[in-house]
Amino acid sequence: MSVSEFVPVNEPKLCGNEARYLKECIDTGWISSEGPFVSQFEHQFAAKVGRRFGIAATNGSAALEAAIAALDIGPGDEVIMPTFTIISCAAAVVRAGAKPVLVDCEPDTWNMDVGQIEAKISAKTKAIMAVHIYGLPAAMAQLLEITSKYGLRLIEDAAQMHGQFYDSKPCGSFGDLSTFSFYPNKHITTGEGGMIVTDDEALADRCRSLRNLCFQPAKRFVHEELGWNFRMSNLQAAIGLAQLEKLDEFISQKRRMGSYYAKRLCNANCQIPLDRTEHAENIYWVFGVVLPDLDRRDASALMGLLAERKIGTRPFFWPMHEQPVFRKMGLFEGESYPVAERIARKGFYLPSGLGLTSLQQEQVISAFEEVLE
Repeated sequence: MSVSEFVPVNEPKLCGNEARYLKECIDTGWISSEGPFVSQFEHQFAAKVGRRFGIAATNGSAALEAAIAALDIGPGDEVIMPTFTIISCAAAVVRAGAKPVLVDCEPDTWNMDVGQIEAKISAKTKAIMAVHIYGLPAAMAQLLEITSKYGLRLIEDAAQMHGQFYDSKPCGSFGDLSTFSFYPNKHITTGEGGMIVTDDEALADRCRSLRNLCFQPAKRFVHEELGWNFRMSNLQAAIGLAQLEKLDEFISQKRRMGSYYAKRLCNANCQIPLDRTEHAENIYWVFGVVLPDLDRRDASALMGLLAERKIGTRPFFWPMHEQPVFRKMGLFEGESYPVAERIARKGFYLPSGLGLTSLQQEQVISAFEEVLE
């Protein structure tokens, strides 16, 4: 690709056994969710993140929906979560009839501010949903202390954390149920896809039932409750298994890419990601930048200038308490979370996909420095 061509915000890297495994699916005729790659992917992915059980799903949002249902979260219950996250997290709670209760995020890591959680706990609180954001994990030690102290469930959304560790434990190994996404911009992709992981056999069985229409072993078409068709196909799992084999290599590449951005942009007039915290080294799922308050432009202005220079970007998450759909439902009335509000307006991320070449990265840096000035 020449420097005059468009640089996408993400391009996946399919450089392993993907074609060979897909050919095996086609040659054997196993293309549905009954194929053998599904269970192989479930077992190997669960082992990679230190869990006993993996339950593959159609996408990360479906994984969250099934996890909420498996924990019997419903009307009258409350789930504490960050306002700065993707809407899938709050939508799963709202669709279950429960209420999301929000906390702000930290200004440096962009993860949920766990110091705000205990003040939000009530008699209705049933769970906390931790969401790891953009490359650094949430404060899991404090979250585990809080859930233990108050007898709450922990749902861990590790959608962006393939290959990340908090201290010596893999992200995805902390929750009663933990979920992942395999969207094309993730370190492991299946095109679309997701996974629930857990150490609890009863919860694993419940998730498997819910993602498979709650068929019964003895009376398949007699249903005691409603589930979903959230099954992953053998074709998707074949790609996922090939991607999993390359995960360590992908993490090394992402860290090199993120470190190079950080080195080149360390003197730029903007906030860039922390390279590490006390508990983790950044895996740079994406490379986010936040404009200073003194810069009167918002993120969309710079994104537009970069688009003119053929650089793809994507905005930061828009906070849950400012989502029009939730405001129409009467949720979060009068609530304000200033950190999330600021970075949502001032933040966006640069091309960060595994398919990004060094030449493209130089093109991005040059264009970004130009528009920032």
